[in-house]
Amino acid sequence: MHAHIIVVGNEKGGSGKSTTVMHLAVGLLRQGIQVAVADLDARQGTISRYFENRRHYVEKEGLDLPMPELLTLRGEDGGGDTEGIVALIEGVLEDVSQRVQVVIFDTPGADTALSRVAHSYADTLITPMNDSFIDLDVLARINTQDMSVKGPSHYAELVWEQRMSRAKRGVRKTTDWIVMRSRMGHTATKNKREIDRLVDDLAKRIGFRTVAGFSERVIFRELFHKGLTLMDVAEVKGEGALSMSHIAARQEVRALLEALKL
Repeated sequence: MHAHIIVVGNEKGGSGKSTTVMHLAVGLLRQGIQVAVADLDARQGTISRYFENRRHYVEKEGLDLPMPELLTLRGEDGGGDTEGIVALIEGVLEDVSQRVQVVIFDTPGADTALSRVAHSYADTLITPMNDSFIDLDVLARINTQDMSVKGPSHYAELVWEQRMSRAKRGVRKTTDWIVMRSRMGHTATKNKREIDRLVDDLAKRIGFRTVAGFSERVIFRELFHKGLTLMDVAEVKGEGALSMSHIAARQEVRALLEALKL
């Protein structure tokens, strides 16, 4: 039996996928759930560097922080074609499911064969999205004349196709698609209302639910070079060292973990 598969995907770069992956992984570990993370973007390798930074910091400071298992997958490892990649992912899941309960795929900000196949295995798909019209374009084509949804965009179509692939394999339970909306402080109120309306409309059309994302992006970025997450800061520096921004951001991570309904 496979572990629960979480895919963090969005074909737009800079949406916070790797930050989301690491915080999910460490947060779940701290709940007693064994986790593996699969880096599907070996060229960029952001999540792998995050792990490397964490290992170095832990060794340097003599800390005992939870560490997820890291896997690195490349499309060429499966021969590059869809059939080979399916066999690759099946083999990896068969092996790692003996050790962990959750596997999180960190996908590239581009359409690759490896990413497509991984999406078809998602029990839960999380799409981080900044609350902006630029990011909304990944999900929907917008009629700028009357600000209505013309139809799903390229990434939404990819998700639909991979849901069909999942069903063809005989998996009855559909992917639970979560769009994680990270707030942007400079988003004008009128624009925010328009985005709210469009996202709600799109959610009904193509089948996803929304959760609040991360608002204080600077705090999350500051932790990368040490490989830390907000779930580690209190243990490393003490509760007294946490600012109100740290506490608020940590609560956003906890809310996301609760929204997974694992």
